[in-house]
Amino acid sequence: MSADQTRDGVSLTNLDQPLFEGAGATKRDLVDYLDAVRDRLLPQLRDRPLSVIRVLRGQPPFMQKNLPGYTPDWVRRTRVWAEASHREISYALCDDRRTLLWFANQRAVEYHPTLSVADRPHHPTHLVLDLDPPEGAAFDAVVRVAALVRRALDDAGLAGAVKTSGAKGVHVFVPVDESASVEDLAAATRALAARAERLDPSIATTAFIRSDRGDRVFVDSTRAGGATVVAAYSPRLRPGVPVSFPVGWDDLDRVTPADFTLRTVPDLVADRDPWAESAPAPQTVPADLIAEGHTIPVARVQAMHEGKRRARARRAEG
Repeated sequence: MSADQTRDGVSLTNLDQPLFEGAGATKRDLVDYLDAVRDRLLPQLRDRPLSVIRVLRGQPPFMQKNLPGYTPDWVRRTRVWAEASHREISYALCDDRRTLLWFANQRAVEYHPTLSVADRPHHPTHLVLDLDPPEGAAFDAVVRVAALVRRALDDAGLAGAVKTSGAKGVHVFVPVDESASVEDLAAATRALAARAERLDPSIATTAFIRSDRGDRVFVDSTRAGGATVVAAYSPRLRPGVPVSFPVGWDDLDRVTPADFTLRTVPDLVADRDPWAESAPAPQTVPADLIAEGHTIPVARVQAMHEGKRRARARRAEG
């Protein structure tokens, strides 16, 4: 087969080049994977402003939000004001096979959609908790803390679905209706994290400052508002090219993130969509959860103030 080809009108080039160091895969493998799972991945991306992580030959990986000037006219896009950089960003809306193939040809390995669709940016469709284990911890440490999150959800009258992050942790997604504001949803996410931590603070922590976590799993509540989260079925830019993959709650202790790669996943989703099957219907977030969350400081803001306080203390001592 030629190193170049065309699919769905998209010219695909340099397909036999290595994808990245340690991938054990070529650019063709990435293209073939994304094409094979498109009916599973595209529903996670459709209508959502998309950031991707690309890896070009001889360059470090980078996250791309703003579409480059050479983007074809047929790629749908939406403009979003970025408060941090005080400018409008032109995000892609990856709605179809042709756009996905174009991104694959751009060596876009990871796909990070927003939690809101483009025409309703102030109404996230999910709450998300990201469980991040300490360096060197085995996956079973995350599994134990995932069980705490599940109990916290049950106690709140909520249900969620879980997937491997494709790295070393897991993501818990809770579909929600449009009855709560962005700020209230962020507060509810903080409250769920705090409730999970209280169930067993010896293994779970909400400490945003890494040095304060010790050997505990970080229950990250900051994936809220305008945040992005890697999509189910997205590859990750890691050795072996693992994939973020849905797992049943009761099956978490029987898998590892390395079980799901761009080579193994196509067969696992050939005749079913595990993420769609596991997703509960959208739910109303309880008022008491929101109220509790509003009493909990935003993690990044709290960490910033704590960092400044510690710096002042060090200067006073020195």
